[in-house]
Amino acid sequence: MNADKRYQIFSRLREQNPHPTTELAYDSPFELLIAVILSAQATDVGVNKATAKLFPIANTPEAILALGVDGLKSYIKTIGLFNSKAENVIKTCQILIDLHGGEVPETREALEKLPGVGRKTANVVLNTAFGHPTMAVDTHIYRVSNRTRIAPGKTVLEVEKKLLRFVPKEFLQDAHHWLILHGRYVCTARKPRCGACIIEDLCEFKDKTEYND
Repeated sequence: MNADKRYQIFSRLREQNPHPTTELAYDSPFELLIAVILSAQATDVGVNKATAKLFPIANTPEAILALGVDGLKSYIKTIGLFNSKAENVIKTCQILIDLHGGEVPETREALEKLPGVGRKTANVVLNTAFGHPTMAVDTHIYRVSNRTRIAPGKTVLEVEKKLLRFVPKEFLQDAHHWLILHGRYVCTARKPRCGACIIEDLCEFKDKTEYND
């Protein structure tokens, strides 16, 4: 995969979707942080259903802390791993109040110290809430990067580093959203929709399908 192909790929993705963003519903950096913590091994649709009930009641660290673990569980019990997620969210809210004045910190180091926040979650918050050109590599981005050969790697971190190096700078801000959406709806895991793909001719995947429904 050469630089010209990569430029064409991201040019087409931008033309198709000029202003991509997360499918998680949020109105503040704090709401986004909580939604991303809840989204681990869960769908964005499922998280949005839960936060649509939670956030009108509690959308600040203080308000969620006031709910307590059991109170929070009642709102997120439809989400997988809700017991451990409730514990993590409550602990995170306490840390935000104690160390950050109730605000979401804007550094990776501080974010990764919050319970339930790993590198991927920190990257999502930095990119989507604060506009940092980070690359949050989830299963979709990992698959698309390897399958297309945009940035092949054997680990999530290797793929992340290659994407940061190979994606042209003008596309870096939005690249992770384009790749997630492409992996979620077109370059799907079991049966990629190669026949409906706008970058099929640029992709270096050897086992392309005719599937386009």
